[in-house]
Amino acid sequence: MSRNPWPDGLRFAFGTLTVLPVRVARWDRGAARGGMVCAPVAGLVVGLGSAAAGLLALALGAGPLLAAVASAAVPAVLTRGLHLDGLADTADGLGSGRPAEDALRIMKQSDIGPFGVVTLVLVLLAQVAALSRAYEASWAWGALAAVVPAVAARLALTLAARTGVPPARPEGLGAAVAGTVPVPAALATAAVVVCAAAGAGALAGPWGAARAALAVVAACGAAELLLARCTRRFGGVTGDVFGGLAETAATAALVVMALRP
Repeated sequence: MSRNPWPDGLRFAFGTLTVLPVRVARWDRGAARGGMVCAPVAGLVVGLGSAAAGLLALALGAGPLLAAVASAAVPAVLTRGLHLDGLADTADGLGSGRPAEDALRIMKQSDIGPFGVVTLVLVLLAQVAALSRAYEASWAWGALAAVVPAVAARLALTLAARTGVPPARPEGLGAAVAGTVPVPAALATAAVVVCAAAGAGALAGPWGAARAALAVVAACGAAELLLARCTRRFGGVTGDVFGGLAETAATAALVVMALRP
């Protein structure tokens, strides 16, 4: 066993949360704990890729709307669409009105129901609209609006993996990471991300710092509301729920980043 869990944690984070070619050497609870604490680092890489795509589109003269589409596409590509799929499955499970066992079975099916389709359409429209507005403000703010929500989305996963949050099933990714992160570590990670977002936003002035920090707080708040609902409805979390939390957090953060004084 490795004496230093962080390299294994980073591999776990990138190997499970992105499509980057990272070999996950350990799948035990220790590696899962490190991976969930390091999840915002994976989000930073995804966000930088998203910002790069948007800025490239702007440089080619595509305009804010197409730049927003490019930025929104990158996280989907770098996650194989798993978070979006998880969001759709979670929406179908919550909207089914069935008992928890039946709702979980609906979520495991490969098809997407009407609740999932509507949720995906609305979320993607909101993300593109918010990014477009951010790019209209300036290329720098648009880039920051691509990075901060990506990091906040993975921070939501760190918080959702804290001790006390049970898995809904005994198997799957949700069970592998549920309850692995001590609450103090989750809160410390959240504090670091909020401070880092505020520092980056400060380049645009005090209002920029406040908006970036508020975006992270709003992302975590929205994800926590969904987490509470899913925990009551399903009895815990699943891999699909984690995906739904990430997309919910990203969308909430993007909306805040799109606000103007």
